[in-house]
Amino acid sequence: MTPETPMLDRTGLRGPRRLLQRIRDLMAEQDQAQARLDRLTRIIAEETGSDVCSIYLVLPSGALELSATHGLKAEAVHTLRLARDEGLVGLVAQRARPVSVEDAPAHPRFAYKPETGEEPFKSFVGVPVLRGGRLVGVLTAQTMAVRPSTEEEIETLQTVAMLLAEIVASGELIRAEAFSDLELRASGPERYAGAALAPGIAMGVAVIHEPHVAPARMIAEDAEAEEVRLDAAVADLRRGLDELLESGRAPIGTPSRDVLDAYRMFAHDRGWTGQLREAVRSGLTAEAAVERVRNAHRARLMKAREAHFRERLHDLEDLANRLLRHLAGPDAVRALAELPPNAILVARSIGPAELMELDRSRLAGLATEEGSATSHAAIVAKALGIPMVGQVEGALDRVEDGDTLIIDGEFGVLHVRPGDEVLTAYAERMEGLSKASQAYAARRDEPAVTADGVPMELSMNAGLLIELPRLEETGAAGVGLFRTEFQFMISHTLPRVSAQIEMYRAVLKAAGGKPVVFRTLDLGGDKVTRFIPELREPNPALGWRALRMGLDRPALTRYQLRALVRASAGQVLKVLFPMVADIGELQRARDLLHTELELARRHGHGVPERVETGLMIETPAVAFAPEPFLDLCDFAAVGANDLMQYFFAADRQNPQVAQRYDVLNPAPLALLKSVREACDAAGKPVSVCGEMAGRPLEACVLAGLGYRRLSMSAGSVGPVKAALAECDAGRLGTWLAGEMATKRPDTDKSLRQKLIGAAQEAGISSRLVDNRAAF
Repeated sequence: MTPETPMLDRTGLRGPRRLLQRIRDLMAEQDQAQARLDRLTRIIAEETGSDVCSIYLVLPSGALELSATHGLKAEAVHTLRLARDEGLVGLVAQRARPVSVEDAPAHPRFAYKPETGEEPFKSFVGVPVLRGGRLVGVLTAQTMAVRPSTEEEIETLQTVAMLLAEIVASGELIRAEAFSDLELRASGPERYAGAALAPGIAMGVAVIHEPHVAPARMIAEDAEAEEVRLDAAVADLRRGLDELLESGRAPIGTPSRDVLDAYRMFAHDRGWTGQLREAVRSGLTAEAAVERVRNAHRARLMKAREAHFRERLHDLEDLANRLLRHLAGPDAVRALAELPPNAILVARSIGPAELMELDRSRLAGLATEEGSATSHAAIVAKALGIPMVGQVEGALDRVEDGDTLIIDGEFGVLHVRPGDEVLTAYAERMEGLSKASQAYAARRDEPAVTADGVPMELSMNAGLLIELPRLEETGAAGVGLFRTEFQFMISHTLPRVSAQIEMYRAVLKAAGGKPVVFRTLDLGGDKVTRFIPELREPNPALGWRALRMGLDRPALTRYQLRALVRASAGQVLKVLFPMVADIGELQRARDLLHTELELARRHGHGVPERVETGLMIETPAVAFAPEPFLDLCDFAAVGANDLMQYFFAADRQNPQVAQRYDVLNPAPLALLKSVREACDAAGKPVSVCGEMAGRPLEACVLAGLGYRRLSMSAGSVGPVKAALAECDAGRLGTWLAGEMATKRPDTDKSLRQKLIGAAQEAGISSRLVDNRAAF
């Protein structure tokens, strides 16, 4: 910009206040819609010192239509349409964040449109027009000079874009006839394949979650009064969170409590509140300031590849929604909790505090367009036992309040307005699950034993304190794998030793004397924290994670081991070290544990009655030569999930390759058998953890290979116990040995189909071989 640009004076940038005042004056006038929209572009161009200002709006078809311009040819308005990914405008839409280019014609994404007459213009800056996280349009500015855009210019355009989004949504400037090709709402059945975030099946009625509170006023008449309103609403917001924490709905030591504690830290973040006040002082109302800061965070954090940054975005957006409701008054705050019976909430995203405030007796399930298995909402949903499906993109556009929905949290599927056949199938499935659950409950206290009398030990996996009551429900022998990383993943700072001690004591108490195996932190890869920066590794599953990270950050590991030692005073402590690949790693981990034991004794703290050290066998380096590692441990656990993905060199989370390989191939079965034989020879008990152990057919095969200890999700204990009761482990072991010893060209094929044909001969029930599962 030059010194003569209207946005500058002798003291520097004047700020957007005059621009906002001119927009407010424009809104007060009674011109026709198109004339007002054209004047809006002229005002923006004048106040930002641009030669061109244009507004592109998204049509229902997804195309971007030039709807108003100052500086380009008028005849191009409502004529020029760009594809969503076409040109620099399309690049802004595609990224949903600002794009600034010094010399636009030289940019590889530049698309020349002769009908616009834009040949003389060089620089380009475009910002997305977003409302509630959805793209409404694109606002652009261009100049004849080749020059970079300043951060102040971009922020000013973002403020205007935020105002424009609300104006478009209200219909104050845009003619309805300009969008006459608006599609009708869908009324037929639809199916969305997403991600299974919390297990369970629910059938109910749709409730569209619209936390977005549209500001009634955008431009302030009295900035000081708006700041007073803002401060009062922030105080109410903080008070509400404090009351929620003190209400007992999130008990101390639960993941829900940890999530809310972390969430409250955001509400007290000085950077966030400072940005809100700055936006108000620029001339916006308190509501518009919240929207402005929300959009800025979304644009910034959506660039981040790190999962914890994207999760922070969800928390900040949820805070913005709550703050808008406090600004709107107590009625808006109360309305959120009102749900019809059997409600299935459909949302773009939802925050943990918001989820906990809903009436759980009426909430049947959740479907979100965003989210991951490690998101705060998913962690809380699992803890509350609410089925949840995420990543159902586009569902909000196709679902209406009152629609019949089915949430399948087992396979990550959302059915919208399902037909009679789907309704019947799910009703039968839910009835079957209910009857099976009753049957499993009836034999809960019976020992797990195969048809030929081989005793089996079935334990459950857990990672949340709230899962521990399932021990009693399922009759599991204990917790074969307690994943300790969840407490760290939901915390914004490193959990204090005292908090960790409290958590581990609560787990041991909830286990009621049954054994608990604590796996040390398995962070890294797709499991990240806010206090350990995520590395952008090309192969994160093979990178800096689990014990590797723990040994490089010994203080982190020592804090956890110290907490485990003190929490287990007078009891048996079982510690399992993950991701071991080198004998030195296991030795160093054991040394850290012994150091903490000696430290506890020296300071007069209680110590465990006995300490057992475990080895997680999940890398080929250990699986193919486990003997020296077994000399340094008391027990072993095969981490089948990771071991199989390393064995096949295939990411089990990648749908393009996950179904290509099967754990029932002879080669991996031979490896698993050799591991079990090595453990038996060393006199070290060994278990199998993970999804393989929890599938009835695979569990029977493991029993046939000689494994006697399996650890699985709580929901799998009943089905696996029932399957083992119909399996002759001896006959199956003999059949497997013969198949693995056969040298034929097809020996690399899965044995699954052969088991189907030879079920009776192999010693298993034919109904167990109807499932199909890869690793």
